[in-house]
Amino acid sequence: MTAAPHNYEHETALWDAFAASAGKDASNGEPVFRWTQYTDHPTAPGPELLGDPTTALEIGFGTGRTLAHLAAQGVKMTGVDLSPVAVKQAEERYSHLGAEFVCAEILSHLAGGKSTFDAVYSIFGAAWFTAPEKLFPLVASSLNPGGRFVFSQPPAIPGAYGPQGMYKGGFAGPAMFTYRYSYTLEAWEDFMRAAGFEQVLARELDAPTPGHIGTLIVQGTRP
Repeated sequence: MTAAPHNYEHETALWDAFAASAGKDASNGEPVFRWTQYTDHPTAPGPELLGDPTTALEIGFGTGRTLAHLAAQGVKMTGVDLSPVAVKQAEERYSHLGAEFVCAEILSHLAGGKSTFDAVYSIFGAAWFTAPEKLFPLVASSLNPGGRFVFSQPPAIPGAYGPQGMYKGGFAGPAMFTYRYSYTLEAWEDFMRAAGFEQVLARELDAPTPGHIGTLIVQGTRP
């Protein structure tokens, strides 16, 4: 599957608009760590999927709440996001925790190879919106030996696989859009193994309410 052609000007505008909207909700500033889209999921895993990292990188941190949660636990945190608005808001809220926030396009940033981490993760973030055949090898090279890569996002709609365009907020107004990537569980595991990850597992966690949308969780370890 060919990766979608990105227009980062449009995508930056989209994520700026998302960050500005999310920033109006005071509850979005409270540090919390959860892999799913549900505020109360009794069977969802927690940060333990990352192992016991000393350093970690969140790619596409959005509100920064999960990053702040780990930073408050003593993990040396770095976050990368495409949105200048998101970065500014996160710095204002969480700079006292010692976290570093970087405004960058994730592929270019990881290709720079300036730092490595014990864990890299994405929660409905950059791993959903970046071609896995490009992203995953760069993530692997950004991990220390034994480091873990974990990401979560909605599962694919059956039969709808590969890059899929997404407009912001309906179909009127300025054309702010991005691409998201959806695949079967088996395909996600293949992408991970092709990038060199071991102990790979892709699964769909059921929603707490039967019949509601579940959560895709994929994990792997760098040898």
